[in-house]
Amino acid sequence: MPVITATHKAASVNPLKSSQPLGAALAFLGVAEAMPLLHGSQGCTSFALVQCVRHFKETIPLQTTAMDEVATILGGADHLEEALLNLKNRTRPKLIGVCTTALVETRGEDFAGDLALIRRKRAAELAGTDVVLVHTPDFDGALEEGFGKAVTALIEALVPAAPRRAAETGKVAIFPGWHLTVADLDLVRDTVESFGLDPVIVPDISGSLDGTVPGRWIPTTYGGTPVEAIRDLGSAAHAIAIGEHVRPAVEALAARAGVPFTVVETLSTLAAADRFVALLARLSGRPVPARLRRARSRLQDAMLDGHFHFAGKRVAIAAEPDHLYGLATLFAGLGAEIAVAVTTTGRSPTLAAVPAAEVVVGDLDELELRGGAAGCDLLVTHSHGRQASERLGVPLMRVGFPIFDRLGGPYRRGVLYDGVRDLIFDAANILQAHQPVHTPDSLDPFRDRGEPHVSRSSPAPH
Repeated sequence: MPVITATHKAASVNPLKSSQPLGAALAFLGVAEAMPLLHGSQGCTSFALVQCVRHFKETIPLQTTAMDEVATILGGADHLEEALLNLKNRTRPKLIGVCTTALVETRGEDFAGDLALIRRKRAAELAGTDVVLVHTPDFDGALEEGFGKAVTALIEALVPAAPRRAAETGKVAIFPGWHLTVADLDLVRDTVESFGLDPVIVPDISGSLDGTVPGRWIPTTYGGTPVEAIRDLGSAAHAIAIGEHVRPAVEALAARAGVPFTVVETLSTLAAADRFVALLARLSGRPVPARLRRARSRLQDAMLDGHFHFAGKRVAIAAEPDHLYGLATLFAGLGAEIAVAVTTTGRSPTLAAVPAAEVVVGDLDELELRGGAAGCDLLVTHSHGRQASERLGVPLMRVGFPIFDRLGGPYRRGVLYDGVRDLIFDAANILQAHQPVHTPDSLDPFRDRGEPHVSRSSPAPH
């Protein structure tokens, strides 16, 4: 078990984490015809919007209540009401996800009470649009926690609390973690469907942030999980959470509708992929398809090929807790040493299983300050780690959010058999590309030997 060390710096240097409201907005972006609404100033929303646009390279529907100085002092209920009505009239969303920010949370407003009053007063105007509130102050937690809170809020707001009803045979609710990419979700869906099961992924950014260009302007999310599908999750035969931070969501579904669930901490190792596939085989009553057996064999071969490049290597990783755990477990299983592990928040129970001597809760500056980072062979973090990579002279493998200085980040796979194989190849190729190139001169054992010393007093040879 690693030692969890929290830093107490007055300021964050080269921040690692993104805020809770951004994580919550990312979750709402995976719901069809939805509009995330950040309850705060325009600056808070602008920063989150820029981050998403740079990462996904797509149009991102994201709005704000535009709190000003007067509203900050007197209260923002009027701004919230005006924003909800404007969004309803202009964009006609099926769902509005209200994410609070530090500006309004610090004042300590009664958001739930304000929202209930607005619903009663404006019931006719808001008819047909669900409004979901999630508390996500910037000063607390990180992207992972905000994402998990938003998914839980969706379940608590939309799924009716009722006794367990007859389950639809083969219907499986999948709750992916924030770190699963568009390509990861496509792979998860294909794997579940290969067993004859019907997956309902909540939220599903593979349908809304996958680069599909509609033939007309659509102001809300285009694709994703329909609100009706979320409302009907109580009929699922089983629920699967991928990551500890979405455990509260499946627990809420179990409490409200009696749906049994399983939590898998990661899908980024061979053993974890095996457990997921075995669970699907048990739920479906079918044998593992030949395609998956062949994919597993290819991953085994990739691990054999790759371990020559990882054995004895020192790796420094900075990521959100669940993502950190999955990556660290993979690299450690290939023979690498996790020399430095930095994360964003120390509350996740997953951190206790990270295969490292210490996990530091801090920023990317800690990645450089910790003594072992300078001597590492590979840095693994998002695009903001490029400065540390340059200063330390250590190659960078870009993972997570945001990746803005490379194309295709949302389409890279890192889960299940095919995705883990891709991860191994990507990391091994980076290591190979930065190995010193040996030449015949560099391998000459006599290259650095000086000429034999001849004393001036020695007699000249005859």
